[in-house]
Amino acid sequence: MYKYTGLFKALSDETRLRILHILMVAEKELCACEFTDVLEVTTYNISKHIKILKNANLIAERKEGRWVYYSIKTNKANFHNYIQKAILEMENAQLKKDIKELGERLKLRIDETCPVGVQKGHLKSKSGIKCC
Repeated sequence: MYKYTGLFKALSDETRLRILHILMVAEKELCACEFTDVLEVTTYNISKHIKILKNANLIAERKEGRWVYYSIKTNKANFHNYIQKAILEMENAQLKKDIKELGERLKLRIDETCPVGVQKGHLKSKSGIKCC
């Protein structure tokens, strides 16, 4: 029962639902910088939300050099598939805006990778360190 309560706790936050939704719509791996720019949430907060989603077995990560890419975790359990389908079918103005922002942000990729870091000035790290 604990795995279900953990899963529902992970799904009980708007930002985490938005992260999952854009990952599903993108149908490709995304890095934390891309989440930061698309959702207009600080990299620190994105990292906290990603950790919760990883602990709930909803997303997977892959490291490539100093970059970390996230994707929807494939799960054989029908329950997870139903959850993913429900998230994909959600509709509201914010999710539509996220999809539009994602399309613009993905144009910055080179060879399907994100080499640029956070692009929105008000979200850039004050230390000058890139997020990934």
